[in-house]
Amino acid sequence: MSRIVVCGESLVDLVLDARGRDADDRGLAPLQPALGGGPFNAAIALGRLGSSVSFFSRVSGDHFGDALMASLRDAGVDTALVQRDPAPTSLALATVGADGSAAYSFYVEGTADRRVVDPGALPDSVGALAFGTLSLVLEPGASVYARMMADHHARGRLVLLDPNIRSAVIDDPDAYRRRFRGWLESVDVVKVSDDDADWLARGPEGSTPQDWLESGVAAVVSTRGADGIAVSTSTGTVAVPAPPVTAVDTIGAGDTTVGALLHWLDTRDALSPDAVRRLTDEDWRAGAAFAARAAAITVSRPGADPPWAGELTSD
Repeated sequence: MSRIVVCGESLVDLVLDARGRDADDRGLAPLQPALGGGPFNAAIALGRLGSSVSFFSRVSGDHFGDALMASLRDAGVDTALVQRDPAPTSLALATVGADGSAAYSFYVEGTADRRVVDPGALPDSVGALAFGTLSLVLEPGASVYARMMADHHARGRLVLLDPNIRSAVIDDPDAYRRRFRGWLESVDVVKVSDDDADWLARGPEGSTPQDWLESGVAAVVSTRGADGIAVSTSTGTVAVPAPPVTAVDTIGAGDTTVGALLHWLDTRDALSPDAVRRLTDEDWRAGAAFAARAAAITVSRPGADPPWAGELTSD
């Protein structure tokens, strides 16, 4: 198996359930801290599914940072690339609505993860890298990750990008959309939610999944909540339904999709730019179905809690 390096932030979600569960005598629900961050969750998913995975980020030396590191190791994620920093851990306030969906606000000024520095050469065993979420917005780290994306794709490694748009931290939407289009020449697979795609299509700098494919992206993986997952390539679009599940919340569902899809590609010896372009519609349908099953398990329990390999079987 090739090694997969997941690049980006880890943080702590402070989860407020707006449905009023366990409210105190003032009617306020308690804040429940949960380890998270899109790239962190994707790395956890990969480790739990049994992939050879490393996490690359800069993690605080505070209590939360120690807990994040322990969780990575417990999931089987290699942490040799992780940089430590005395700055605090980023925080996200995740408010869960009546339908289980989550809205976010962030506390990221002066935090450790945005101070990441380039790790230099990666081992020859690395076949793929994944990038996304806040790490591609917050400088100076965002520029480090963007350079890595271009450099490693030029070396023949597969690159997956999950923008996982968090508009609350994007000060200049048009500038971000312009940068996003610039990244695409170094990207093989883009994963987006329907909301991400809608946001990226707006304004004078907007673009669509069809534009991304015409830019050279091999596949666009679209998560559609209860409607499942669709994969678009130059040959068309295939879709799979979401397994029926009682949704507790959606935190980490998209991140699980990223991890599960990369794991599936790895088990098919498809972690290279050429290999993903050789996949057939039936291949993508099988990969999407596997990712949808994994995401459904995450949705069925609170917080970002991806499944372990024993909880589902690969096609």
